[in-house]
Amino acid sequence: MTTRDSSDVLVMGAGPSALFIVAELVEQGLKVTALASHTPQKPWPNTYGIWAEELESHGMESLLGHRWSNTVSFFGDGSSPKGQQPTKHDFDYGLFDQSALQKALLDRCKNINWILDTAEEINVLGKETEVRCKTGNKYKARLVIDASGHRSRFIRRPNHGPVAEQAAYGVVGRFSSPPVEKDQFVLMDFRPNHLTKQEKKEPPSFLYAMDFGDDIFFVEETSLACCPPISWSTLRARLQSRLSSRGVEIREIIHEEHCLFPMNLPLPDRNQSVLAFGGAASMVHPASGYMVGALLRRAPALGKELAIAIKQTPLLDSTSLARKGWKVLWSPELVQRHRLYQFGLRRLMSFEESELRNFFATFFRLPRKDWSGFLANTLPLPKLILVMFKLFSIAPWGLRKGMIFGKKSNLN
Repeated sequence: MTTRDSSDVLVMGAGPSALFIVAELVEQGLKVTALASHTPQKPWPNTYGIWAEELESHGMESLLGHRWSNTVSFFGDGSSPKGQQPTKHDFDYGLFDQSALQKALLDRCKNINWILDTAEEINVLGKETEVRCKTGNKYKARLVIDASGHRSRFIRRPNHGPVAEQAAYGVVGRFSSPPVEKDQFVLMDFRPNHLTKQEKKEPPSFLYAMDFGDDIFFVEETSLACCPPISWSTLRARLQSRLSSRGVEIREIIHEEHCLFPMNLPLPDRNQSVLAFGGAASMVHPASGYMVGALLRRAPALGKELAIAIKQTPLLDSTSLARKGWKVLWSPELVQRHRLYQFGLRRLMSFEESELRNFFATFFRLPRKDWSGFLANTLPLPKLILVMFKLFSIAPWGLRKGMIFGKKSNLN
């Protein structure tokens, strides 16, 4: 058993969230220890998408592996020419080059060696916090940040009942014929004409798809938040049925993707002495499921605030440092915005398949700056409230009723 030298911050995790915050802390000149059960060089299993404008504002658009200008969705019933018409977004969307993003972040984490071990216990000792690992080794730091994901057992949060999760099953591969048009990105294809009457009564899912070029496409059947989540086997069967109804067969599977993450995870207890970042801090957007944009925006502010607090004299204890971090991550405005999004999610989860298509068709009639800001969580609170009222005002009456009163929820 060994007790290592103390550091300013110990970060747990080796995924995107951990790399983002470690990079910021290092750039602030802090002494950082990084702890994870696997190497940070391990390839990330899932794709990460983002609206290109959001990435351009950070000067990071070169990290996109693919970018599309032909961005559309389908919200018709698919049974007539009108029901087959796309909703055009006219807004560039991109997928990260995962290895390039990972390398760029690792390059910023200068002189950091990840300790490959598993945290077993965390004890707050006043000015420092001690992490005891599975190997018996102990590590001390002024502050511990858990960036290991939403399943962390070290972050306390209230129990508000079942947690709804978004699930997806996808395939990167070659097909008998193109599943989407050349150079096209499909954000949501809700056309239900491949479903049976019974399947239309079940929690809905949509196709998220794109052309990678060289006759390679990515198709992914995705559910909205649901509890319990739709199984991957069900999503796989729905994807096969959707493709078959269009006369498309999968000829070669290059990569399979399985996604499952919470959409309405309660906010953590912001008085606790261990800070969190990323999924562990409930930073997944409740309305869209995106998180990378939030990591980009909030890591710099958190890093700067922690650097100032750690360098203060007299020295602050671990609990005080954590509380300063929590205030940056979850300011009163961000908390209120999060609550509004969760309210909207509960209403959305109560909609039947046809109502859901109607909702999204209405949502994307909003001005682009409104719907894109809503999906990115970049609208100030007054503007967010205004956009929600604007959506209500243009919605058909039947949809308004669902927005106000809701129906039987997929949480039940």
